[in-house]
Amino acid sequence: MKSILIAVQMLCTIAICEAQSGTRTIQKEAEYYVAAYAKHYRVPVALARAIVERESNWQVCTVSPKGAVGLMQLMPVTAQRLGVKDRCNPDQNVSGGVRYLAWLMRRFHNDLRLVAAAYYVGEDKVIQRGLSYRNPDVLAYVSRIRTAYLREAGIAPEGKIAREKRDMR
Repeated sequence: MKSILIAVQMLCTIAICEAQSGTRTIQKEAEYYVAAYAKHYRVPVALARAIVERESNWQVCTVSPKGAVGLMQLMPVTAQRLGVKDRCNPDQNVSGGVRYLAWLMRRFHNDLRLVAAAYYVGEDKVIQRGLSYRNPDVLAYVSRIRTAYLREAGIAPEGKIAREKRDMR
């Protein structure tokens, strides 16, 4: 009787682990695509990961109130421009999103602040205003992407004390 109870407990534990690992398996697949496409298109992996984290929190088919869909929250027009047919398909979504980041990096001469801003509001608005873009929502987005990028890249953000030490040299 005791051995049957132990076997049932083990089966329940395995079933719970299997259910929980389904989400982890999907995220691992998404992480694979992010790293592979970022390396292929020469986009910093940390930037691509920061964008996915901020845009969808690694939810494969999340839909925003404005109509953006998927891991990298592609708008319909952007997805069409990039040849993405199924925005909920992690492979297509990440491929398109990272290609868009690579294009933005070329367009904005690798200025990641402008790349992040353009990813958020569209390149036309950033091109029109350039470095003078002061929309609070955009500034907050860029700041969050920067924080996540530094964390993903393993870079400690420069604090006040570090800046003071550097400035004293």
